[in-house]
Order: sequence, then C-alpha cells, then structure tokens
Amino acid sequence: MKDMRRLSDNEIADQLRSAREELFDAKFKLATRQLKNFRSLPQSRRKIARLLSVMRERASESETNG
Repeated sequence: MKDMRRLSDNEIADQLRSAREELFDAKFKLATRQLKNFRSLPQSRRKIARLLSVMRERASESETNG
C-alpha cells in the first residue's frame, strides 16, 4: 500500500489497467481449464481494490483541500 501511495496518478491508472487485464486473463484461463495458479484470481482482485482505494483517498483529499 505504501508503494502504491508513492505513485503518480498516471502510474496508478496504468497499474490498474494492467491488473484488470491480469484478472481477465486469469478468468479466461480458468474457464478454459488452463489456469494452474488459482491464487492469482484473489491476488488480482486485491490489487485492483488497493489501487482503487488509493485513487479514492486522493479524490477525497482534493475535495477537502480545495
């Protein structure tokens, strides 16, 4: 989480996009029975949630500051 807070808004958006792609790929592999590491699904979901949390924190900070 600390590392994510250090990123810029553009970097967070890029990481969010890549995490969503990873989740999509994992779901596709799961459906086609090619997924070997089932832990990748919850890990991707958590990463997405953390990135969205950082984005929301920044949005609420900007609303309160000005």
